[in-house]
Amino acid sequence: MREEVEPRPQATPAVAGAGAAGGAGPEPGPTTATGPASAASTDWRSRLHVPHVRREVRWTATTVVLIFVFEYVLLPEIATARRSVKLLGQVNVLWLVLAVLLEGLALVSYAELTHTVLSPGAPSRGRLLRINMSSLAASHVLPGGTAPGTAVAYRLLLEADVPGSVAGFGLATQGVGSAVVLNALFWLALIVSIPLNGYNPLYGIAAALGVLMLAAFAGTVILLTRGKAGAAERLHRVAEHVPLVNPDTVSAVVQKVADRLEVLLRDRRLLIDALIWAAANWLFDAASLWVFLFAFGKAVFPVDLLVAYGLANILAAIPITPGGLGVVEVTLTATLVGFGVPRSIAGVGVLAWRLVNFWLPIPVGGICYGTLRFGPEGRKARARRLASRSGNGPAVG
Repeated sequence: MREEVEPRPQATPAVAGAGAAGGAGPEPGPTTATGPASAASTDWRSRLHVPHVRREVRWTATTVVLIFVFEYVLLPEIATARRSVKLLGQVNVLWLVLAVLLEGLALVSYAELTHTVLSPGAPSRGRLLRINMSSLAASHVLPGGTAPGTAVAYRLLLEADVPGSVAGFGLATQGVGSAVVLNALFWLALIVSIPLNGYNPLYGIAAALGVLMLAAFAGTVILLTRGKAGAAERLHRVAEHVPLVNPDTVSAVVQKVADRLEVLLRDRRLLIDALIWAAANWLFDAASLWVFLFAFGKAVFPVDLLVAYGLANILAAIPITPGGLGVVEVTLTATLVGFGVPRSIAGVGVLAWRLVNFWLPIPVGGICYGTLRFGPEGRKARARRLASRSGNGPAVG
């Protein structure tokens, strides 16, 4: 909602410089009786209109991209699948059941990964599975990459009595760690595949994205483990200039996250378990895709499948569409065809896999979210929040 902007007093040199730099503040006006504090508050509110417009632009652009993807990408693939409808009559249902079970094992492995990075004191595995499904549903519906799903998971973890710093660290660790494992699997598959099948320019793009991600991750680890005091101090200074942010809280969170990271790096068993479960998540998911393709009549060389699978999922990390919708389908189908899979089988196999991998988690995740928010756990969490607000109990998180 657009707020009414009151006339602001004549700016001091510091405020005027900030307005000029940001390019969003109104022209200086006559001084009012409200005083400098009110003027600064009004100036901040006036600058809020810029990110609001940007959000509208982002939503509009995302809608246009989705329409484009659906009309020019998904519809042709659906048409290909319809032309291959005769394949459906030749499918062994047991293979389809196996493919669905493998996808289920991938989700269970990711829940085990979450349980590992939140240990000790992690919620039950059943609850973590429902939290992950809720997060997955949000990421598959809303644009912005994994950010919407991470926000949902963070709130649900707080309601599960996980401290905020632990929840933030766990979600960041499982997300980045999972991406590191995916890139490792992709690069290993490339080492074997390039001498056999040749080089594709898309491989270089995916590898470059992986290098940037790994560099950012390594830099963050070094910053937090070897210079956490300096990092906390610098973020404290930055937070002092950010409205509605408590600098002391920021410093405390950085210290807690750094401490959790040091614990994870020191505990080799915990770190190995996290890497194993992250790899199991990706490998079960890729195995599900392999079985879907095999069910429709093509046994793909596992190395070729991992290259196609890794390439599609790395490119899908670019937050263009929710859950890489369209990007995954096109990249996977084109790469598999390049590896000799008939287009009809590649199209129908990928679409069948995406039905289980992308679309099925949306209603399942919605149901899981409902049980967490409106079931016994949700009622207890709301009761605790009401008690904390009235001063009769501790605050959650």
